[in-house]
Amino acid sequence: MRRVAVASLIGTTIEFYDFYAYGIAAALVLNTAFFPELSDTAGTLAAFSTYAVAFAARPIGAIIFGHWGDRIGRKAVLIASLLTMGIATVLIGLLPGYETLGIWAAAILVVLRFLQGVGLGGEWGGAALLATEHAPEGRRGFYAMFPQLGPSIGFILANGLFLIVRLNVSEENFASWGWRIPFIASLALVVVGLWVRVTVAETPAFKKAAESDKLSRVPFVELLQREWKHVLLGAGVMMLQYTLFYTATTYCLSYGTKVLGIPQQDMLLMTLLAVLALAAGTIASATLSDRLGRKKVLVAGAAAGVIWGFVMFPLINTETYFLVWLALAGALGIMGVTFGPMAAYLPELFPTRLRYSGAGLAYSVGGILGGSLPPIVATYLNANFGSYTVGLYISFVGLISLACTLAVRETKDTDISV
Repeated sequence: MRRVAVASLIGTTIEFYDFYAYGIAAALVLNTAFFPELSDTAGTLAAFSTYAVAFAARPIGAIIFGHWGDRIGRKAVLIASLLTMGIATVLIGLLPGYETLGIWAAAILVVLRFLQGVGLGGEWGGAALLATEHAPEGRRGFYAMFPQLGPSIGFILANGLFLIVRLNVSEENFASWGWRIPFIASLALVVVGLWVRVTVAETPAFKKAAESDKLSRVPFVELLQREWKHVLLGAGVMMLQYTLFYTATTYCLSYGTKVLGIPQQDMLLMTLLAVLALAAGTIASATLSDRLGRKKVLVAGAAAGVIWGFVMFPLINTETYFLVWLALAGALGIMGVTFGPMAAYLPELFPTRLRYSGAGLAYSVGGILGGSLPPIVATYLNANFGSYTVGLYISFVGLISLACTLAVRETKDTDISV
């Protein structure tokens, strides 16, 4: 289990490092590097739109990798998803900007961002299953915690490297070439991740299904026929988690630097420290879900998210660093509470023959609804109605997730060997 835990953790860490590196770059420099002829607001919206492309691609990745993950096994597919994400990320770091390629630079950026989304769409479901299907009874929440820590660690690595680069180069050099360093550096992480993944065995649940000839020939079609309600409800549960995270990180990084005038390095540092609350919330909730049940923990987190939507931007708008950090840490801590049990919760909703496809698709559809829209919606709402409406948007999404959580059964004691 230690080897499985490390394999699931390092894989999601690398994948989310790559994914978040783009979000940070989109908030800070991609508008000038690839959309220099647009106004500041329009350029930011364009950068966030390319950012959103990956969320649209994630269900496609979940369908493709989920199909093969349910057909041939979890291990081989996880290696393929890691390579897809890793190669696309390095190429973004090497991609010439608008001054060299003109409009083609933005077009290629969209394609590479799409491939990032496809890779991540296949990664999370497989990593969650790797941990959950290996875990002993009564400890699934605990071991499924490890792939859920990947986003926290991946963001800390990405944010930390951006901060180091920003502190050591001028603003002009950072906008010109410094932002590329974290993308290119991800190649080293991918090599380590591949080595770890190769050493892990296939999961017992999949082996049992394969030996019993209980695998689905077309998992995605069967999933839509038999389990579509769980896909939609699972996606609804995920919405608040994505909305809290990408508002607190990607959007607030842009809002803090460009609207409030907080220096980039200060916002990066506050965001970096706030992500520690995400890790703490993830560990606590995943562990508690084995004792209290997944549903009780998720309901408590969703209710807290509804409340925090009213608090977040009044705190940020004080421009007092501690209160800005508190606003971010509160949002990310609540996100961790709702995120921690999900790597056990979503797989437990589906039978083995459809589990990779079902868990991955629910996770990715939740990403479209809750992850791709917040930076775009928040930028529009703030520009037209003020920052407080962004908080109301968070609370509205929280109500949707709370309703979906209440509609889904408790899964803690589910037999996942069938």
